[in-house]
Amino acid sequence: MKNSKVYPWVVVGLLWVVALLNYMDRQMLSTMQEAMGLDIVELQNAEAFGFLMSVFLWIYAVMSPISGVIGDRLNRKWLIVGSLFVWSSVTLAMGFATSYNQILVLRALMGISEALYMPAALSLIADYHRGKSCSLAVGIHMTGLYCGQAVGGFGATVAAAWSWHTAFLSFGLIGVAYSLILILFLRDKGRGAETITENPQAKAQPKESIWRAFPVLFSSIAFGVILFYFAVLSLPGWATKNWLPTLFANSLDIPMSQAGPMSTITIAFSSFLGVIIGGVMSDKWVKVNLRGRVYTSAIGLALTIPSLVLLGTSHNIVGVVSAGLLFGIGYGMFDTNNMPILCQFVSSKYRATAYGIMNMTGVVFGAIVTQLLGKLKDGGMDLGVSFACMGAIVAVAVLLQLVFLKPKTDNME
Repeated sequence: MKNSKVYPWVVVGLLWVVALLNYMDRQMLSTMQEAMGLDIVELQNAEAFGFLMSVFLWIYAVMSPISGVIGDRLNRKWLIVGSLFVWSSVTLAMGFATSYNQILVLRALMGISEALYMPAALSLIADYHRGKSCSLAVGIHMTGLYCGQAVGGFGATVAAAWSWHTAFLSFGLIGVAYSLILILFLRDKGRGAETITENPQAKAQPKESIWRAFPVLFSSIAFGVILFYFAVLSLPGWATKNWLPTLFANSLDIPMSQAGPMSTITIAFSSFLGVIIGGVMSDKWVKVNLRGRVYTSAIGLALTIPSLVLLGTSHNIVGVVSAGLLFGIGYGMFDTNNMPILCQFVSSKYRATAYGIMNMTGVVFGAIVTQLLGKLKDGGMDLGVSFACMGAIVAVAVLLQLVFLKPKTDNME
């Protein structure tokens, strides 16, 4: 099956489930503060809970470029399997935790293990879907993240029906079991480690220094532009993840119990549509114009500009929900084309490293904007105004993207 035309889509399907588990396991903790606080009193303190959540974010950011380097040098199948097994085991172990410090250490380990997944997974998908189906394949994989984010919210449901211990134990066991399925069906592609495993007489190509990727990447103007606009859209991207429920509640004057589900469902549904629309459009457009992926991504970025302004100025349900839908579609079109565009400018030898650097930059910018918006809100600045202002920064990113990104191939070897 590995060499069949179907197997590249089998890989996407296998990794879609891993992507779902990736976001589900990291997200579920955020929904169970109240339930866990009954047994671990430190979690009743908002600052302590916030520190617990931020530990994952900062460790994930620091680990991302390291994970990229590892993903470019090791067999990606075993990297993905190992990453899933470890973070699922960590989730399982959380079900036995009895103190704040134990949860803190486990959360840090989750940040390390989960960071190993994304660069390796997207690099593997890009190698299996060179050219005509790359954006759609990446987009379908990204929908697993959105679904995982939504499913993670049911951790609170399980905790309410049984206990928070049961929630962690159940979801952790699912991940551990699925890692065994990956061992049977997932295969790496075009890597020396895989060749040696399957053909002992074959010789692996000599590997370059692990530091070689960094000067190569940072000497490229194109990679600098990609890194910039990825970081810029991480500002509203993380702002919507962390502050959109509050914005919905303030703008519509409704309780958080209504604003939370309304905002997350709006963004998840529209982002799902966006990655499919952006994936199909990009794969068709690039056949007639090598800048088709860049143009598709730029259209997605451009759609987020009026949506941010509308989010910041609307005070009725039609305007706010419409803005959320528009943002999700635009963000999805952007999200599904990041790795395919990277493939046009970065050699396959350095893609996992490149995406790891992008991931780190995006998470750092996300952490900064999340804290900054809170500080500005405490200082009296309307949250809607902050959202509207981010539209101007995105406009600069769109301009740079269109001016500087001029690919000469759809897949740089």
